[in-house]
Amino acid sequence: MERKRIYITVKTYPTISSKYDELVCTAGILEDGSWIRLYPLPFRKLSNDQKYSKYQWIEADVEKNEKDKRLESYRVVNRDTIQAIPLFNTKKTPWEERKQIIFKNKKIFTNLSKLIALAKEKNVSFGIFKPSRIIKIIHEGTDRDWPKEKIEQLAYKKKQLSLFETEDEIVKQFEVVQKIPYKFSYVFLDDTGKESTLMIEDWEIGMLYLHCLESTNGNEMQALEKVKSKYYNEFIKTDLYFFLGTTLEFHWMAPNPFIIVGIFHPPIDKQRALF
Repeated sequence: MERKRIYITVKTYPTISSKYDELVCTAGILEDGSWIRLYPLPFRKLSNDQKYSKYQWIEADVEKNEKDKRLESYRVVNRDTIQAIPLFNTKKTPWEERKQIIFKNKKIFTNLSKLIALAKEKNVSFGIFKPSRIIKIIHEGTDRDWPKEKIEQLAYKKKQLSLFETEDEIVKQFEVVQKIPYKFSYVFLDDTGKESTLMIEDWEIGMLYLHCLESTNGNEMQALEKVKSKYYNEFIKTDLYFFLGTTLEFHWMAPNPFIIVGIFHPPIDKQRALF
């Protein structure tokens, strides 16, 4: 067991697990610049002062996840050890500070095949990738509800709770996150001109869809267009990078095991662009 200081860069949208209830894959950067994944982690069950945002330092007692052989995979020993380091208020987004932390001691991949080869040969499961060109962002429908059997298992667990827990505690523990009925993916080129399509699974795109759905009075098509407008029209004007991560299920099986687990979009440095 070690206590580590972690700069959070990745929070995926929650999923329902029959074993762990609701889970979020969290990942970040250690002080030496290396990647770390924290999984499983029931984010919404953390106390308010423990909950962390992207680009925030946390500290936690962690150990290598022996059930996950990927290089960067750890687990939190006890979620009560998680401490979120308070953010300092600032009127300006600290993009330069973020870049110094995120890019420290790291290769920026522009060739997707090279990153995939590292995953297969060295168990590497994270990387920063810079696409040569974004072609488009697409969406496709998926299941509108969580699997019935998983919801039933959560309901059964709720019945087994101790009589000493209050109704509010029960509701907080088993409140089910809203299912996003669409998947979003980027279609892009790497530096060889090879076209790829990768799904985006970060928390932000899921929450953006829900906010857009609310602002359009439940009009799903308008909400989808708003999401795609931000992720295409706005982000292609930035210095865009993908945080790529593999899933445990497909790390050794899939020809390309990576998905987009986070988007990093600092503004273009106009001074550097001149050179």
